[in-house]
Amino acid sequence: MASATHGDHFGACPVLTVTSLEVRRGGIGLLRDLSFELSPGQTALVTGANGSGKTSLLRVLAGLAVPAAGRIDWHGKTPHRLPPEDRGDIAYLGHRDGLKRELTVDENLRFCRSFWKGRGAVEPLIAELRLEACRHRYVRRLSAGQRRRVALACLRLKPARLWLLDEPLTNLDARGTDVVIEWLGRHAAEGGVAVVSTHRPQRLATAASIEVAL
Repeated sequence: MASATHGDHFGACPVLTVTSLEVRRGGIGLLRDLSFELSPGQTALVTGANGSGKTSLLRVLAGLAVPAAGRIDWHGKTPHRLPPEDRGDIAYLGHRDGLKRELTVDENLRFCRSFWKGRGAVEPLIAELRLEACRHRYVRRLSAGQRRRVALACLRLKPARLWLLDEPLTNLDARGTDVVIEWLGRHAAEGGVAVVSTHRPQRLATAASIEVAL
């Protein structure tokens, strides 16, 4: 079930449309008949209890899993039918940070920028996320909160129009949480689209255009 609230956006034409989506995992039905759409500048907040299918939904939207039924349309394309190299405008942040443990923080960020051909600068992100003290430390030696901040910085370096964030506030302190909320607002202001799962909807309510309740 999806419920919509009013939010600012760049026009009525949707760029992400989910229609009658059904998602199964291990033969067990998680989602059924789910439909919603987002226009440029809109953010969907996905809420629900643990095991309700929030992570599975984001993985299907990212093209990392195939739905059992229904349709996903992102700018006229179906994500799971695209090869990985053609999903450059989709950024997915899951529970795993996706970082290279044998590299330092600085090396990870520069690798991400080079790999995704990003145009953003590394230095402002290090300062904004307060990573200066650990920038030359190997990722394997970081705390969970520090790794989460590095993963968020990598997300910011990818020039993606669609953000898919699975519990992005996990292991973040108040400052890190504020940065995520600010980034979501900035992404929307630039015409980006985001789908964010959370068990803390009150904290992210100001960034949401619609709520998708599972």
